[in-house]
Amino acid sequence: MTARRSYAVGLSPSPTMLTLDDIKAAARRVEGQIERTPCRRSRTLSQITGAEVWVKFENLQFTASYKERGALNKLLQLTAEETRRGVIAASAGNHAQGLAYHGQRLGVPVTIVMPRGTPFVKIQQTRDFGATVLIDGDNYDAANEHALRLRDEQGLAFVHPFDDLAVMAGQGVVALEMLEDAPDIEVLPVPVGGGGLISGVATAAKALKPDIRVFGVEPASHPSFTARMRGVNAPCDGQTIAEGIAVREVGKLTYQQVRPLIEDVLLVEEPFFERAIALYCNVEKTIAEGAGAASLAALLAFPERFRGRKCGLIITGGNIDPRLLASVLERELVRAQRLVSLRIVSSDRPGLLATVSRVIGEHGGNIIEVAHNRLTLDVPAKGAEFDVMVETRDAQHTQEIMDALRASGYPPRAV
Repeated sequence: MTARRSYAVGLSPSPTMLTLDDIKAAARRVEGQIERTPCRRSRTLSQITGAEVWVKFENLQFTASYKERGALNKLLQLTAEETRRGVIAASAGNHAQGLAYHGQRLGVPVTIVMPRGTPFVKIQQTRDFGATVLIDGDNYDAANEHALRLRDEQGLAFVHPFDDLAVMAGQGVVALEMLEDAPDIEVLPVPVGGGGLISGVATAAKALKPDIRVFGVEPASHPSFTARMRGVNAPCDGQTIAEGIAVREVGKLTYQQVRPLIEDVLLVEEPFFERAIALYCNVEKTIAEGAGAASLAALLAFPERFRGRKCGLIITGGNIDPRLLASVLERELVRAQRLVSLRIVSSDRPGLLATVSRVIGEHGGNIIEVAHNRLTLDVPAKGAEFDVMVETRDAQHTQEIMDALRASGYPPRAV
C-alpha cells in the first residue's frame, strides 16, 4: 500500500516506468486519429450488479478494439528510417489489426507473424488493412521468436503488443477519457492479459485520483499475473472464451508498472464471461468479445467487491466469431431456463407427438426441435422416448408447461 500511495502522489518513478505525462503526451499525439469512444452509465447493468456501472465502449473503435491506441502511439514515434523500413509484430488478434490499419494510414509497411491455427477471418482482416501476414509457429511464443528473427534480419522496428512503454501510454488514454466523462468513478476492474491496458489505465487513474481502486481481471484458466504476484507456479492452459487475455506470461515492464498500483487480481470462471457477453448484447445492444466483457464478468463473479460503488467498465473489444456469439446467447437462454429440453417416455402410439405439441402450444411454449428415439434400450419395445426443445418466457413458464404435460399423462424431465 505504501508503494502505491507514494507513486500516486508523484514521487519520481524509475526512468523505465510509465508516467502520467507520457500518457497525456500520447493523448495529444493520437487526438483526431482515434475514436473518442463514449462512456455511459448503464441503469440496467447497475440494477443487475448492485454497483453504479459506467461503460466505456472501446468496441466502437474502427478495428473494434482499444489496441489501436497503443499501436498508433508507437507508430507516431518512429524515426524516419524506421518508418521507411517498416515494423513487425507477432499477434493473432486485435494488436495485429490495429497496427495494420494505422500503418496503412500512415504509410508504414507492416509485417505480422501469426501462429498456425489462427482463424482465417483474422488473417484476412489483417491483410485487408495492407499488412504482410506470415504464418509461422504452433503458438504465439514461436511466432514471436520468428518475428524477432525477421526484425534482426531485415532491420524492422518491433512493436510488442503490450511490453512497450509507448504502447502502454497509448492504452492509458482510455483512463483519461473515462475520468473526464465520469470523474466520480471509484473502482476500475481492468482485464489483464500481457498487462498493457492495465498498465496505462492504472497509471493514469492513480495519478489523477489516488484513492481510486484498480483490480485486475484474469480468466481462471490463465492466472499468469496472479501466479507471479503470489510467487507460485500455476498452469496457464485450457480453453477460455476470453482468449484475448489468455497469456502464459505477463510482460516484464507491465508487471513492474502495475503491481504497486492494483488492489488485487480477480480470477473469473467461464460462465461469468458468457453471461457478461450476453448481457452486453441483450441490455446494451452492443457486441463484446470474451476478453472485452471481462470487467463486467468480474462484477457478476464478485458482487460483494463492487456493490454500492461507482465502477468503470471497459469493453475492450468486440471481435467475436458470430457462431461463438450465437452459441453463447443460446447457452444463456438455457441457464435462464428460457430454452429447455424436455424428455418424455411413453407408449408408442399414433397421435402421441401431436398431443404433446398441443399441450405445449396451448400453454404458450414454442417448440424448437424434436428428437424421437425408438431404439433406446432403456425404453420398452412398445414405448418411445423423445426430447422436445421448448422456448419459454422464463423459469416459471417452463414449470407451468411441465406441470401441464404431467397433468395430461406425459410427465417430462428436463435434460
